[in-house]
Amino acid sequence: MGPKMKGIVSQSVKEVLQSLVDDGLVQMDKIGSSNFFWSFPSQRGAMMQSRLNAVKETQASLDSQLKESQSALETERATRPESEKREKALEQLSALKKEHAQLEQELATYGACDPVKVEEKRRAVVLAKEAAVRWTDNYLVLLSHFTRQNSIEPADIRTYLGIDEQYEDIEG
Repeated sequence: MGPKMKGIVSQSVKEVLQSLVDDGLVQMDKIGSSNFFWSFPSQRGAMMQSRLNAVKETQASLDSQLKESQSALETERATRPESEKREKALEQLSALKKEHAQLEQELATYGACDPVKVEEKRRAVVLAKEAAVRWTDNYLVLLSHFTRQNSIEPADIRTYLGIDEQYEDIEG
């Protein structure tokens, strides 16, 4: 009725009503092809009261957890009385943790010289060299087979493939 009587754009009415429904301030029900909207003042109060009760329950559970944690803390403090020996042990633990952190940092800076990494690099070099030797041997075998099969000079094939005369065989 708002759009007809007051000249309000109907789409803006729909948007406002939808936002009120989304916020829980207005209820909506579809009956047939019509949508009916309503809001009761007591319904809002009941909703606020249920929220308040939920928050109070959460507060009560958090208070009980706090009390349990405080009692556990007091129990632990009672089992570990402050003494000179304990203070020295805690200081030593703190110093050792700092030293451990420094040593870890130093080890990270020397990571390139790590024996495990050096060994991995050596293995990689050996594998790369073996692969290069294998491919070089394959090239030479193929070159000799092709020259025997087609009666062509190896220099002509090298020229065609762009391989110069200084091509060397890798020694194993």
